[in-house]
Amino acid sequence: MKIINVPNLLTLFRVGLIPVLVIIFYVPENTLSLTEKNILGTFIFSVAAITDWLDGYLARKLKQTSKFGAFLDPVADKLIVITALLLLLDLGRINLVIALIIIGREFTVSSLREWMAQLGKSQSIAVAFIGKLKTTAQMTAIIFLLYFENIGFIPIQKIGEILIYLAALLTVISMFYYLKISINAVKKM
Repeated sequence: MKIINVPNLLTLFRVGLIPVLVIIFYVPENTLSLTEKNILGTFIFSVAAITDWLDGYLARKLKQTSKFGAFLDPVADKLIVITALLLLLDLGRINLVIALIIIGREFTVSSLREWMAQLGKSQSIAVAFIGKLKTTAQMTAIIFLLYFENIGFIPIQKIGEILIYLAALLTVISMFYYLKISINAVKKM
């Protein structure tokens, strides 16, 4: 299978968006206002979230799955999410505990998946519904917290805060779910 295909190019594009997202929030205020930074940052992260879904869909639809893509896609996802969380932390839009919970879970589950793959049990820790639900809440929360400004009577900031707490809760639940599955798979060896 070829390494360079449409899904992998989308994943590489997502990785390329990371420095763009960071730069947007650190250009001087006389270049971009905070509102403009919020809008551009939200747009960039939203594009990344869409390509996250799209690359997987296209890989399956076009039958262009590859070991490189299977490796790079979750790495790209974690990099863009961790970058956004660190930006939000620096902007004072999330607290340290929430960021640590989400980032810690990402490292824990990634390490767990690597360990299970080495044991030949990678299928036992495939993505579950709770993981997808966590990702949806997390991505939506980040989008709202990057935008951060109310739209008319819609309290975007408050919705984002509620969603990031929900994402943190789902993060912990999903981590324990994957740990339990892994322990059970190892016990059966």
